[in-house]
Amino acid sequence: MMLTFLHAADFHMDSAFGALSARQAAGRRRESRELGFRLSNYVNQHKIGLVLLAGDLFDSGSAFRETGEQLAEALGQMEAKVFIAPGNHDWVGPGSPWLTMNWPENVHVFRERTLSAVDLPEWNLTIHGAAFTGPEQTESLLAGFTAPEDGRIHIGLLHGGISPVKGRYNSLGREEVAASGLDYLALGHIHRRMEPLRLGKTLCAWPGCIEGRGFDELGEKGFYQGTVDERGAVSLRFVPFAQRRYEILEVDVTGCSPRAAVEAALDGDTARHLYRILLTGETGESGVDLQVLREDLADRFYALEIRDHTHMAENIWARAEEDSLRGLFLRALRERLAEGGAEGEIVTQAARFGLAALDHRDLG
Repeated sequence: MMLTFLHAADFHMDSAFGALSARQAAGRRRESRELGFRLSNYVNQHKIGLVLLAGDLFDSGSAFRETGEQLAEALGQMEAKVFIAPGNHDWVGPGSPWLTMNWPENVHVFRERTLSAVDLPEWNLTIHGAAFTGPEQTESLLAGFTAPEDGRIHIGLLHGGISPVKGRYNSLGREEVAASGLDYLALGHIHRRMEPLRLGKTLCAWPGCIEGRGFDELGEKGFYQGTVDERGAVSLRFVPFAQRRYEILEVDVTGCSPRAAVEAALDGDTARHLYRILLTGETGESGVDLQVLREDLADRFYALEIRDHTHMAENIWARAEEDSLRGLFLRALRERLAEGGAEGEIVTQAARFGLAALDHRDLG
């Protein structure tokens, strides 16, 4: 017997996407509601028999009912058994969709804060899971647990991290995981995909969030697809699945126009994604016209943020030795620049605007 499973977590449906425009934020929330249907199509096309969802599928414990209804419909379309372990964002409590919705027959939601087991005899498999029943879970949900030695495959499903220190969100000890006797521990909560970790006989993994929501969640996002054989041996591969990526791109504009430098640094696949571009290097006295650059590049991205971290060319500071108002102004700023600290960009901007004023130029 070889069972194919899917392990995903941290959908955070109904996130605000507050950094985007109102139109884009609404579009991203709509896309997040459609995620379940895309996932269902993947599950059915790839004949996946078991789906493990390790919490924070909703961004709060009281999600919009429409969002819950769409997720229930999508999961019900999966030709697979689905197990869910709610986390610290979508914890089980009054008004929670995990309690107020009618979930399809193929979906099992763990609703208790203690581990419970569901046997799947057709695969000689037992799933062990538990839920957050409040926004925090200071005691390890795995404490004192050991899977029975009964010849079955044992898989755990929890939301939490591994830490030697007791934390607020189900911090598991490495020793606890090793002592659990689980063949696989499917975890959520950490939004960055982690390489699978073996502790004792237990293989544990975090797939990361399935869609990035900001520039602290960069790059490819998705889920783990795995197989488990009759001996409990697990193999995993990461499947990129996000519709849009967040990327930070650093571009040196020294010696060329900012637009040309950015265009040269881009690959061909940017229109669906959200970019923060950091401009570095040397520029002339006028610096970079960020508004014009954004307008020129806007249609290359779903959303674009540009930050100017350039500095003025050294030959401009050389004029500080002039016996003039310009020289006096530059000498004063150069002294501030030499002091170091976090004011470098502010001093550079002051120099640019001051020199423009001296030359009766408008920087906008």
